[in-house]
Amino acid sequence: MQVTAKDRELLAILSENARMPTATIARRLGLSRTTVQARIERLEREGVIAGYGVRLSETYEKGLVKAHMLITIAPRALSRVTPELAAIREIRTLHSVSGSFDLIAVVAASSINELDLLIDRIGEIDGVEKTLSSIILSTRIDR
Repeated sequence: MQVTAKDRELLAILSENARMPTATIARRLGLSRTTVQARIERLEREGVIAGYGVRLSETYEKGLVKAHMLITIAPRALSRVTPELAAIREIRTLHSVSGSFDLIAVVAASSINELDLLIDRIGEIDGVEKTLSSIILSTRIDR
């Protein structure tokens, strides 16, 4: 995959607002509309752009209680635990990590009570040995 500097600029603009009209993007990049459309199609075809999604409003996001959950799993349980974690919609991201824990999940719930139930639910999954949660108080940088 060949990604040029203009492609990276285009990706940054699409990350801000994937619904921005092609003509507006073209003006911001100093390119023609057809060139921008061709670049977007190429980036999609080559798999650089895998899809488009919904970005939730800051107001909605601020109403959620988010936490980092560090998870220790039993030996050889990763292939069994991961699909169960993937089925939990409140888990935003799941990372394999080095160190004393095996996974870090970023979770979001509508209230402290819901977060508490979610933590219990994850802890009850067969193969999960231990969890440690830290509630996110504020986000200082979000790119």
